[in-house]
Amino acid sequence: MKNFLKITISLLIGIAGLFLIQRIFLPKYTKDVVEGSFIEEYYDDKPDHDVVFIGDCEVYENFSPVELWQKYGINSYIRGSAQQLIWQSYYLLEDTLKYEKPKVVVFNVLSMKYNEPQNEAYNRMSIEGMRWSMSKVNNINASMMEDEHFVEYVFPLLRYHSRWNDLTSDDFTYIFDTPHESFKGYYMRIDEKAASNVPEGPALTDYNFGENSYYYLDKITKLCKDNDIELILIKAPSLYPYWYDQWDKQMVDYAKEHDLTYINFLELTDEIGIDFEHDTYDGGLHLNLSGAIKLSDYFGQYIIDNTAVTDRRGEAELSAKWDKVIAEYNQEIENQKKEYNITD
Repeated sequence: MKNFLKITISLLIGIAGLFLIQRIFLPKYTKDVVEGSFIEEYYDDKPDHDVVFIGDCEVYENFSPVELWQKYGINSYIRGSAQQLIWQSYYLLEDTLKYEKPKVVVFNVLSMKYNEPQNEAYNRMSIEGMRWSMSKVNNINASMMEDEHFVEYVFPLLRYHSRWNDLTSDDFTYIFDTPHESFKGYYMRIDEKAASNVPEGPALTDYNFGENSYYYLDKITKLCKDNDIELILIKAPSLYPYWYDQWDKQMVDYAKEHDLTYINFLELTDEIGIDFEHDTYDGGLHLNLSGAIKLSDYFGQYIIDNTAVTDRRGEAELSAKWDKVIAEYNQEIENQKKEYNITD
């Protein structure tokens, strides 16, 4: 019996030690590539959102849930990640529905251009923050590149063991919990870099989206309809990557066939009031805060006028939670003003 206890205790200590080492070696995404923390942040938020955005940087950099709340009382969250592929969006939506059932899901259609897995680093930023479930398992299997291995997602230490030379104080400070880098999934930038010499898209040999992309778009559509959720397809007003007319027509046709709303915000930039001289921080790829406010104001009005979403600012407990987010949001604005030497 004593030997059994010794073995058991030794195994538990070994497992705890392995877990601790693995947590140290996992990337913390606290400085240069903060987008890697966005997926995990969702689980710290109360699952009571009326609108959930899914997609890539064209949602998490272009829409501000704080603005949607302050102006319209829309309680929303963005489950976005860098180069989020459409099957990753599907499994993230599937994961989201384990915790809540929003009234509206908004999906940005740029990822239709990718029919196959693209990049391990982006895969991990979209997947590693997910809690373990069959949704995560299926997401891994759908996303892995040829040289990736499932076991390295189960035991990330196998993938990150060589990081020992790159460890910083953050890797030890944030072993179990990393600071939130987004505001309900929104990544804020307030600096400006005007769009100039934006390239036209090169001619393609085939403009048709792939079978795999349509397969997962069908799954997103069905999942929403089965759960009585209104699905809105959008194309964010980013000038680049280039959005072809042929791609747009496919989305118009798909929305019509499946009785969905599709909004191409690129065609509405003048109506929205977006000025790419001032409303972007990287030459037209993404909007800065002023652009995100304009787009959120416009889309928020559409949501209130055309969906079952209602103004919830009268709910005391929810408003108190938002007040904390807004205070941090405003503080980040002040921090960035100092960082980028911006004066009012």
